[in-house]
Amino acid sequence: MIPKVGDYLEVSVFDLTLQGIGIARWHKKVIFVPGLLPGEVGIVRIIHSNAEACIAIALQSLHQSNLRQKPICVLSRDCGGCAIQSITGTGQVSWKQHHVTEVMRRVGKLNTTLLPIITTEDLFQYRNKALVPLERSRNGCLRAGFYQFSSHNIVDMNQCPLLDPRIDNLIEPIKADLEASSWPIYTHGLNNSGLRHLCIKVGVKTGEILITLIASKSELVGISNLAQHWMQRWPEVVGVCLNIQPNPNNIIIGKNTRIIAGRPWIIECFCNLNLYITPETFFQVNTIQAERIVNLLTSTLNASKGSKILDAYCGIGTLSLPLAAAGAQVLGLELQQRSVIHAQLNAQLNSIASARFKHMDVSQGLSINLPGCDALILDPPRKGLQPSTLKQVMGIPSLKIAYLSCNPSTLARDLRLLTSDTQMKLNFIQPIDFFPQTTHVECLAILSST
Repeated sequence: MIPKVGDYLEVSVFDLTLQGIGIARWHKKVIFVPGLLPGEVGIVRIIHSNAEACIAIALQSLHQSNLRQKPICVLSRDCGGCAIQSITGTGQVSWKQHHVTEVMRRVGKLNTTLLPIITTEDLFQYRNKALVPLERSRNGCLRAGFYQFSSHNIVDMNQCPLLDPRIDNLIEPIKADLEASSWPIYTHGLNNSGLRHLCIKVGVKTGEILITLIASKSELVGISNLAQHWMQRWPEVVGVCLNIQPNPNNIIIGKNTRIIAGRPWIIECFCNLNLYITPETFFQVNTIQAERIVNLLTSTLNASKGSKILDAYCGIGTLSLPLAAAGAQVLGLELQQRSVIHAQLNAQLNSIASARFKHMDVSQGLSINLPGCDALILDPPRKGLQPSTLKQVMGIPSLKIAYLSCNPSTLARDLRLLTSDTQMKLNFIQPIDFFPQTTHVECLAILSST
């Protein structure tokens, strides 16, 4: 029986999508219901129906989950940034543990038991970076905020509870200054130019702040005066930059960055090391949880004097440098040349000679550099590993592998292939809650070959 548009049904939600939408079944038919949580029962009305699934809106709650809480952000129902803010911290952790377990079973065909998720005390105010889209509305007002779920509609905001308060306190006054300027601002749907994003980064341990405006062109009259004003108003701001991204695509950060005032980097103290963080730098948004990952890697990979570790997708050396500081000989591979340069600068800054970095394709780099290594770190993008990379890893004897992933589905897919090698053993999977209030979860898988 297929529900029709306009039908009223009583449904019970048993799970969530990655967008935080409730999943129910009615006579084996999947129904997606925004606003209902697992364990909740409600009366819903079907607003869309096809052969695959239905979408419904919740009209009445018949049973409420004891994991439901009142969101602290008034925009949580509209903004796409916090999909599960209406669930208690305990409930979020429980769902993430369940979600990763199910993905490993369904996608990876793995029956391994997950270690208990590494939680965090900081359920809010943990993000060290804000990347805020900007646009001019049809009536001419500036909107700055985050995108509504599955759309390009910006939910205008002045504060976000996930941001480090030192970032949060700057958004509203910077918005006011941008509104007062005569600078053109991008309008969605029109082929125009202007400001597109505001990026603010903070060193959680150092307090240094870097402000970057991202625009399609560099002609912003008076930007130097405004940058100087910001640095005088907020002494913790050490630099203001303008990044140029002229292309109308989904790549947010362009290749060219101008220093408007101060310096184009902040220093962050990470695992007792100092790291340069620039506008283009990828750095984990949750500093404290990232340090816990490094501590786990250091102990699991036996990073000590004499051990040889290959760090694929090494970025700016976030993992490589602490492991080298612990005594290991580390070689980092990275396709982005700018990141390699920053990694080398970070090694020099900390006087670490046992970490080297090469600009090369990971698959090619593995074939040349992996033999003779004791351990391999894989930290690929969300899409996971390329088949050519997986083939390079399989068949290497006496190798320990640490696979860090922000996407449980692609991790499960890759683990399924890696463990098809009878010489490869999956030792454990450790989930880490990097992103409270969202459905995202980081996972560290440890494998070893005989």
